[in-house]
Order: sequence, then structure tokens, then C-alpha cells
Amino acid sequence: MNYYSTNNPAHQVDLKEAVIKGLAPDQGLYMPERIPLLPETFFDRLPELSFREMGYEIVEALFAEDLNSEQIKALVDHTLSFDAPLVKVEENVYALELFHGPTLAFKDFGARFCSSLMSMLQEKRELKVLVATSGDTGSAVANGFFGVEGVEVIILYPSGKVSELQEKQFTTLGGNIRAIEVAGVFDDCQKMVKQAFLDPELNQHMLLTSANSINIARWIPQCLYYFYAYSRLPEKDKKLVFSVPSGNFGNLAAGILAERMGLPVANFVAATNINKVVPDYLQGEEFLAKPSLQTISNSMDVGNPSNFYRLLALFGNDAARLREKVKGCFYTDEMTRQSMQEVRAQTGYTMDPHGAVAYLGLKDFMATDPYAYTGIFLETAHPGKFRNVVEETLSIELELPDRLQAFLEKDKKVESMENDYQAFKQYLLSRRKPVNN
Repeated sequence: MNYYSTNNPAHQVDLKEAVIKGLAPDQGLYMPERIPLLPETFFDRLPELSFREMGYEIVEALFAEDLNSEQIKALVDHTLSFDAPLVKVEENVYALELFHGPTLAFKDFGARFCSSLMSMLQEKRELKVLVATSGDTGSAVANGFFGVEGVEVIILYPSGKVSELQEKQFTTLGGNIRAIEVAGVFDDCQKMVKQAFLDPELNQHMLLTSANSINIARWIPQCLYYFYAYSRLPEKDKKLVFSVPSGNFGNLAAGILAERMGLPVANFVAATNINKVVPDYLQGEEFLAKPSLQTISNSMDVGNPSNFYRLLALFGNDAARLREKVKGCFYTDEMTRQSMQEVRAQTGYTMDPHGAVAYLGLKDFMATDPYAYTGIFLETAHPGKFRNVVEETLSIELELPDRLQAFLEKDKKVESMENDYQAFKQYLLSRRKPVNN
């Protein structure tokens, strides 16, 4: 299958180039030229299938033209090595817990798929994986690629704007993982990474790629857990709505990809914090990127979300169709904290700030027709990753999983840099290795 650029559908490449390059030369994001529709018999069998069994069939439908069955099995086995339980929180409302992987965040799914696929496709040259992170992407990619031969990962993150646990998860590994804290915000880091991909001099000297959700190898596998969530629903007699906490909007776009493959989803809710450029757009305003604002749900502190153009592409660039299917909403820190407190008091369930935003979006949407929907909100990170916020908000002491506690006890290995692309470029050039043609 070929993959086209969202900026120019006539520009098409094969799977290897789409994955290794990450970003199209015109700065567009790659999209599959067609989306396979799974047969009704597949959905009839879903409740009987394990996560991996359904994963084999979904990945085969997407990649059978480029990967053999052994490669597909290896990809799925590596990616789906942990559960994503569906937990009932209250009547007709479920949390899809996506934090049971190595770094306790949903991005473990995409990062593990991406590292495995890149290993299958990479050339003899060393790959440099450039990553901008507002939190969980850095930890998931760092741990997904840690120790992978022939790959060096360079992570840029905004100084002082990620939680201590998130930071420790990608700054303490060493080896082939390098972390740079930038004096700026996430959007500055993302801009520097994109500039590097398009820099002719850098690309002459090294093979650069991305493991952010702009890369299809990070983005596409996220559709898998939407199918799994549906398969584990005890009742399917009502319309289904997913509420997705959204920063760069790749996770939401993956859910829509699943719907395009036949998953029966009535609506999606794009829930975010006060960085609300997409909710504003969904309310009828123009898409206007803005400087990001800092919140307690920092992984969504994105003012220029890359995957917005994937959302449009999934609806044939028809804004009216997008706005009909996806409802946008945003919430302040105060509203987020109040939601965390109320749900904890009423149900005993502990949400992280991002899950709380998704819960609010889901409840507001379902209130428009209380008896028509079953709702699933995505819990994208373990509450312990935002320990200070959760403990302060709920007046409790969280017991951290051993995996998280171990990171806290390690020393950071990090370099500092001004928000200056030329400084970043020189850093990359200083790390180049001779290219053997």
C-alpha cells in the first residue's frame, strides 16, 4: 500500500519511506491511500478473541501488502504484551485503562509497534529518532527504543513543563537515549524537530526519523485498543461514544481510523484543556494555532496540534462531516480537579488529570440524550505519573507501582539548550557518523 501526504495527495510513498522518513517533504503527514473495511463476521467474533488475536487480523488488513505473516505476528506480540482493561465507573460509563504497559501510558502501544517496525525496515545506516514531547511520548519512545541496535533517540522537552516522573522515565536511561531540555514550550520543541527533518544539510549527513504521532508507525497501532474496548463492553444495545483526552490529536484520529474500518462508533468527543484550538474549530471557528498554555494536564498542552490534518483527511477534508461526528470541549484546571474529586468520592475510582478531562467531556455529551449512549473515556496515564497533582487534589497518598518508584531513584542524564534551531542543528551535526554508501 502507498501512503500520501496530507498536503499533497499526489505525493505517495511506500511503507518503508513513510515510516523511516516520518514526515513528508512538504511537511504533510502520511496517510494510507485506502482504509480497509473489516467484514461483519469479524465484529461478530470479537468478544471471543483475545487482544492479540484481534490484533493479528486488524494489522493484517492494514499491512498485508507490505509485511508477511511472521512479521505481523511479531509486531502484534511485541505491541500487545499487556492488557487494556475496560473498567465500569458508573452506569453506562467505562474507563479504558491504557496505562498497563512499561511506562504506564497509552503511548507504550504506539512506541513498541514503531520500534519493532523500524527494526524490520531500517537500512544499514544508523537511524536518529527525533522526538518532541510534552510528557508521555518521551518516556514511551525512550523505553520502546532503549537498546535497539542502530538507533539513537534524541528527545526534546520543555524545561519545567513535564512532571518529575515523566521526566525521569526518559532522562535516566542513558545508552542510546539522549534528552535535551529546551527553554521554551512543547510547540517550540516540535517546531525544531520538524525543521530538522526538512533541513537538506542534516539529511545529507544522517538518516533522521520521527517517533512522534506524526509517524504512521506510532499513530496507526493506536486503533487496536478501540476494537478491544468495544469487544469487552457487556452491553451493546446503545449507541457508543468515545471521549478522548487530546493534545496532538493522534489518539482521536486513531479512533476514527478504527471507525472507518467498521467499528460501530456513533460519536467521538475531543476533550482537552484550555489549549482549545481544535474545540474552537469544531464549534465553527477557523483553525488558528496559538502558543500553548501550561495546565495540570500537561500532556495536552499543545497549541498547534500536528494530527489536526489527519482528522480532516479522515473526513475527506470536509469540515461539516468532521464537526458532525466529533464534538469538541475544553475544561479548566479547576473543573478538572473538581471532576477528580467527585468521581473519587462517588465511585472510588481515581482518575489522572487527562482522564478527568475526558470524563467531563463524555458526561457533558451524554447529558444531551441520557438514555441513548454507552460511553467510554480513555484513561491515558497512571495517576502516579501525575502524583503531585493527584495527591494534592484528592488529599490522598498514592502508592506508586514499583516501575515508577525505580525511575525516581535514578539520576537524570540531560543537556540544556536555548530555543534556537541553529543550536539544535549544530548539536545533531556534532553527533553524525560517516555515511557508507
